[in-house]
Amino acid sequence: MDDGTDAREILENRLFPLRRGYVGVVNRGQKDIVGKKDIRAALDAERKFFLSHPSYRHMADKLGTSYLQYTLNHQLTNHIRDTLPTLRDSLQKKLFALEKDVAEYKNFAPNDPGRKTKALLQMVQQFNADVERSIEGSSAKLVSTNELSGGARINRLFHERFPFEIVKMEIDEKEMRREIQFAIRNIHGIRVGLFTPDMAFEAIAKKQISRLKEPSLKCVDLVVNELANVIRQNAESMARYPRLRDELERIVVTNMRVREELAKTQIALLVDYELAYMNTNHEDFIGFSNAEAKASQGQATKKNLGNQVIRKGWLSVSNISFVRGSKDCWFVLTSDNLSWYKDDEEKEKKYMLPLDGIKLRDIESGFMSRQHKFALFYPDGKNKQVRKTLRWIRHSKDRWRQFVTWLIRT
Repeated sequence: MDDGTDAREILENRLFPLRRGYVGVVNRGQKDIVGKKDIRAALDAERKFFLSHPSYRHMADKLGTSYLQYTLNHQLTNHIRDTLPTLRDSLQKKLFALEKDVAEYKNFAPNDPGRKTKALLQMVQQFNADVERSIEGSSAKLVSTNELSGGARINRLFHERFPFEIVKMEIDEKEMRREIQFAIRNIHGIRVGLFTPDMAFEAIAKKQISRLKEPSLKCVDLVVNELANVIRQNAESMARYPRLRDELERIVVTNMRVREELAKTQIALLVDYELAYMNTNHEDFIGFSNAEAKASQGQATKKNLGNQVIRKGWLSVSNISFVRGSKDCWFVLTSDNLSWYKDDEEKEKKYMLPLDGIKLRDIESGFMSRQHKFALFYPDGKNKQVRKTLRWIRHSKDRWRQFVTWLIRT
């Protein structure tokens, strides 16, 4: 510290308290080093400084390099005394283990069947533990930062790939209406029916349920392939014994294939269960008897919920009176309307389009164009009003288009 400063409050451990306090020392300055002032003379000068200084002389016995040396030695001694028993116990355990191994290897026989069996069991048990850790995510190997592996890939198959395969099964409403029409007419035969027959519903519903079997079985195949990769990777730890590695991998994969067939059989049975009986009394089933009640209940719920915000995002809007050409606008989709703003701060509203009675149809894109376009229109002849305000909305991601399409249609 510079001349004239006072460190009394710090050295008394009052300004910035530490658990072990402070020890003040006086080091040799550059002038002392150039003058070749020896260590003993520096220690004497340090002692005189603390004894003569009015701010430090009351604690001079706890200051200086000699006291610091004493304190550090005392702390080191206490640390050794506290840790030595634990260290001694650990060394004794290791010593006993080594002595046991030495005694065992004194009579070592490489061709001893018991030793071979023990080594084989240890390698198989280690392989089993490695496979479990790879699937659970607690593998002792270095965690990859470049790609998913093991249990993480299986988790993605269940929670991302399989739902994607289910959603990907798009339903062509026009084709389904045609199938329903033919099913009703075929079931009526020569008669002219007054009511929609239940058999027509069952025929169409069973056809849709049966479509779930293929992605389910495909998910099983993907998971089995991933498990086979995990087994193959962990079997490489026995590369020194290629025959053992190949045989172990063959046995495990064979057993896994047996379980694969059982899993596929159970999936097929589950689909058959659903096809065998249609529970039209279930609360989620909307039949003719409670369709009106469900509709009125939905309207009441909508009134109670109010105009809630469902989705926000950017859309490219074209051919609108307030937009020249094409421009990205911030849209807010609610349960009642679709609004445009200048930006995501939602301060300057450009337009609000009510969704009551709005229908949607796809528009063919131009040659070599990947943009998805769809038009909004009124089926009762009010299209001029919509054309003046909104000709089409475009967005680059098909998932958003499907979401908005589904929401407006429902």
